[in-house]
Amino acid sequence: MNLSNLKPPAGQKHAKRRVGRGMGSGRGKTSGRGSKGQHSVSGVSLLRGFEGGQMPLHRRLPKRGFTNIFRVEYAIVNVGRLEKLAGDAFDPDRLVELGVIKKLGAGLKILGGGELKRKVQVTAHLFSKSAAEKIQAAGGSVVVIGSSGH
Repeated sequence: MNLSNLKPPAGQKHAKRRVGRGMGSGRGKTSGRGSKGQHSVSGVSLLRGFEGGQMPLHRRLPKRGFTNIFRVEYAIVNVGRLEKLAGDAFDPDRLVELGVIKKLGAGLKILGGGELKRKVQVTAHLFSKSAAEKIQAAGGSVVVIGSSGH
């Protein structure tokens, strides 16, 4: 096999449609654009959502709710997830490295879902009350980032 034998799969290549090449071609005269109207001329450019002057759909529908610009998104990890991970010391960088969290956001928050049966040291920005209790009950320690002490 060499480069001269290569061919694209059957049906992959199509001849370019030649418009405006006489009445017999099926796309002569108006070149498939119809006669008259906004789209029949070259250089037509319409904004996305434009409906010919009719009130566009996105403006006819009612608006609901609002976006809180002060929203704080935390990366969330349950203690049950820590149970399954290798190692006994976890901090945000380690969890990103392990692929448990993809985006840290405003920080890491540990929640109390699941069971924890082994001793782990967890460093995070926030802990739920139940998560802190479960970690300490298993003999582990809780370290809060950005706090003088816990």
